Amino acid sequence: MKKVKEEKVRLNKYIAQSGLCSRRKADELIEAGVVKVNGERITEMGYLVNARDNVSVNGQTLKKSTLVYVKYYKPAGYITTCDDEKGRKTIYDILPPEMKELKPVGRLDKDSTGLLILTNDGDLINKLTHPSVKIPKIYRVVAEGKLNSDELLQMAKGIEIEKGKIAYADVMVVDYEGKNSVLQVTLYQGLNRQIRRMLDYIGHPVVSLKRVSHGTVNIQGLKKGQFKYIKPKEIKDLLKQLEKAEKLQQEAAKKKDLQ
Repeated sequence: MKKVKEEKVRLNKYIAQSGLCSRRKADELIEAGVVKVNGERITEMGYLVNARDNVSVNGQTLKKSTLVYVKYYKPAGYITTCDDEKGRKTIYDILPPEMKELKPVGRLDKDSTGLLILTNDGDLINKLTHPSVKIPKIYRVVAEGKLNSDELLQMAKGIEIEKGKIAYADVMVVDYEGKNSVLQVTLYQGLNRQIRRMLDYIGHPVVSLKRVSHGTVNIQGLKKGQFKYIKPKEIKDLLKQLEKAEKLQQEAAKKKDLQ
């Protein structure tokens, strides 16, 4: 009988797929000398392991987790964290107990609603939230007053929402609700309360804010408080988009070096 060749993966990827941390953080752990494979301390970047190897970090044996991906329609009134020292309600108070093992990809503030991707794939979380990789997040925002073209341009060119931090947003007016503007806002950054602070700056406070998509994943078919497991094809499409974004970032970096 022909022997099946065992698949080997890089050690940092194995650690990330255990759900312990991102691949980048795994590199730091390997470099720090706290990772062992079959009892031997490994500090070599690029070291390969397979499913039969015993991998431990700080003496704790890791198991390669089954990767889980969930899309969740966050309702207003809940914060995006597992525990809160102030005793506020969190998304995990209304999600099933098994979801506590999953971490959110980015956050939505207490008053915001819409899409959150939850997963135990630390590598994907790191890639989707890393500032160098430009993956679009699209929001439906209702803001006070009627935005004019100069204000839309100002948001595109950038607003300093705090010292040294410039926030950018692509904004379109898609409708009006009485005296309010209905906006489609696209972000490639993840600054704290970014949209609210930008619109406050130009004098159009947010009335409501909902994230409708993150990369290729959207909340279509979900009601507030509902979740669905993301299909493998959807994850494949998201990974393709990430790969393309990473290539564009690398090409841009090369051009900058040549200038």
